[in-house]
Formats: sequence, structure tokens, C-alpha cells
Amino acid sequence: MGAGPAALCIVAELVEQGLSVTALASHTPDQPWPNTYGIWAEELESLGMASLLGQRWINTVSYFGDGVGEQGLAPTQHHFDYGLFDQEALQRALLHRCGEMSWSVETAVQINVVGADTEVFCRSGNTYRARVVIDASGHRSRFIQRPDHGPVAEQAAYGLVARFSSPPVALGQFVLMDFRPDHLSENQREQPPSFLYAMDLGEGIFFVEETSLAYSPPLSWDELRERLQLRLSHRGVEVKEVIHEERCLFPMNLPLPDRSQPLLAFGGAASMVHPASGYMVGALLRRAPTLAKKLAMAMAVEPPLDSSALARKGWQELWSSELVQRHRLYQFGLRRLMTFDEARLRSFFATFFQLPREDWSGFLANTLPLHRLLMVMLRLFWISSWELRLGLMFGASSY
Repeated sequence: MGAGPAALCIVAELVEQGLSVTALASHTPDQPWPNTYGIWAEELESLGMASLLGQRWINTVSYFGDGVGEQGLAPTQHHFDYGLFDQEALQRALLHRCGEMSWSVETAVQINVVGADTEVFCRSGNTYRARVVIDASGHRSRFIQRPDHGPVAEQAAYGLVARFSSPPVALGQFVLMDFRPDHLSENQREQPPSFLYAMDLGEGIFFVEETSLAYSPPLSWDELRERLQLRLSHRGVEVKEVIHEERCLFPMNLPLPDRSQPLLAFGGAASMVHPASGYMVGALLRRAPTLAKKLAMAMAVEPPLDSSALARKGWQELWSSELVQRHRLYQFGLRRLMTFDEARLRSFFATFFQLPREDWSGFLANTLPLHRLLMVMLRLFWISSWELRLGLMFGASSY
């Protein structure tokens, strides 16, 4: 169920395994995706998919100073290429791999296990039966069961693709995080912090997005739009032509689903958003093949496994013991960062990017094995100031 990046990734791999697949979605799978998707270029190259990059930047920087004086204005150089997906190319490539399978525009209203199969009842009155059902309809799915751990923290962003009176970032530059707070009043600096994510798209067009880390409740789009306008005005930049407006809101610490349930999930519905970085598309591309292969093997077993058993096989592959432990470590770190004010956050990220590139990039992509992830987190703690160490141990609001 679904027609976004997660659904197309897993459908393409299931079809490649020779399985019979039917997809249900509230819209056709060729409907353009509304948001932009970024990824570190090396991560996509490792998958042999670098041709799917629509934009690529060599000049990648962040700003963690206070915005005052030469030192406060100095960028952190990442020396690591960043890219944006060519979304049309990615969507076309995945749809091509899906072949001539059936896509039905339907809205599911009820899902039940009936005998050895699972039935999906739709608003149209149609019923679909399958050996296993995968919910890839996003984090708002009401069908996936998960524990209640209290309010869910969400990352929010408001962005513009536009032409400006002068470049909002240097020509040919990608800015991962600009945390400089010099455009904010003292009162505004006491509010949950946000940063600029921005890039030169060429031909006089730039993408600028004011982004918050995870908070509950999240920062509103109106607040983020106001901060973006203040940031641009402080630097003497005016918006001349808006080409596209983007609003993003997604959970960063969504609890892992109940992995004993007979309904399988993939993507946001399966809590696959990286709790530390908010990225997911790289994980979809990496993990879809192994999940599809596991399901194909399980469906070939004799005597045939029922829906519940097949779903359990899928959950075991999707959330192995190691991946669960890594997820918990990331969520632990996120809870600590959510207590930091803007000055402490700037200090944290400035320290984080002092780690060796293979450490911080693997951390952000969730490609480090558990033992290596633990070593990286210990190394980060070791090179941190005592103030940061206390915050990482107890949370900044605890002392």
C-alpha cells in the first residue's frame, strides 16, 4: 500500500524476485513527489546509482559560529560531495523496474487476517487478498501498531525555490546547516533553534529552507517562514520570484512498530526515518533488496507460511537485533539534543564534524556496524567540552 519512494522501492525489488504484486494507493504511482530528497553522493555511488543525482555540489559547508566577527562567520568545510535526487529520474527508474504489475487507486479502510491470508477492504467496496501485505503509505498510517511512548517529536521545515536580489549562499555552494543566530533577537534566541539548509541550483535559482530539529510540539511553518525572512533580510537578500514552496513535517523519534503484528511495513510506516539526520531514501534503496529476498525465500517454503509468519520473517529482516540497538542509540542521542539551546547545539555540531569523515558520514547514513557506532559516539564524547559531555550524559536541562 502506497505510491511514494518507499512503496516504489519495495515493489521494484519484490517484482525482481519474481513475486506477484498488487499495489494500492490513493493516487497513481506517476504522480510527482512534492518534496526534494538529498543524499551524500558517495552513499548513492556505493549503490551504483550516481546517475540518479540531479544536482551535485563539491563546495559543501556548514556554519556553527555566532555570525559575529571573522571567527563567528567562518564556515566548516565538509570536503564531501552532496547531491539532490533527480526525482523524476528516480521515480521513472523505479516504475520501470516495477514492470506491468497492477496498480489500483484505492483507499484502504480495514485490514484483517482471514485464514492464512490478509484481506484489505477498501472504501470503494473492493476487497484484496494477499499472502502478505506491506504498508508503505507513510508514518501517518493508522494500520501499523506501535507502542505509545508519549508525544512524538517532529522535524519541520519551510523552504523556497526562488530567484533572489542577490545570492543567499555563495555560487556553486551547498550549505548543510547554517546555525548563525545573528539575525534573531535575544527573545527569539531563547526559542527552539532552527538552521538554514540551502543550495545554489544554477541559472540564478536557489533553494533555501529554514529547518528545525525534532521538537514536540514542532515549530510551526509560519514561525519558520518568519525566521527565513529575517535571515534573508539580515543579509540584504530579497525574494524576487517564488518558483516552488516546500513544507515538510515528519517524526524523528517514532517508536518502532510492534514486530509481531501480521501486517508488515516499509519506509516511514516502519519508522525508517533516521532519528539523527531525518534521511530515509538511502536506507530504502539499501534495505529493500534484502527484505524482498527474505520474503521471496519465505514464500517458497513448504508447507506455505501464513500471513502472520511471513510478516514476522519480514520484520526480523527489517529490524534485526543490531538495527534495533542502533536505532535506540540514535534516539538516545536525539533526546539529549532536544534539550540543547542554540549555543550548545552550535558547539555540538562544530564538534561532531571534527570527527573523521568516514565516522560522521557513516553516522548520518546509518551504515556503521553497532560496534563502530559505539566507538564513534565514544570518540565524540571524548573530544567534547565538559559542558557538552554533561549535556550528552544528562541533558542540558538537568544541570
